[in-house]
Amino acid sequence: MLTCKDASHLISERQDRPLGRRERLGLWLHLLICVYCRAFERQVAMLSRAMRELGRRGGADGIDLGPEARERIRKAIAERNGHD
Repeated sequence: MLTCKDASHLISERQDRPLGRRERLGLWLHLLICVYCRAFERQVAMLSRAMRELGRRGGADGIDLGPEARERIRKAIAERNGHD
């Protein structure tokens, strides 16, 4: 039986690649009994639909981030990549 961590990973992976038969079956069984992972699955689906819609509307070109937000994003990316 999958753990919630495994199930959430597969739910996310499913956005990028087709799951194998064993992965699909394990996820399906887990989702039958786990209300929390079903809620996560719905949230991922909603975000996916929102991003597709944003893409259809021409992207986020109209969004202007302030300098503080840009700096926080730059720092977060640098930290994640091991730079400072």
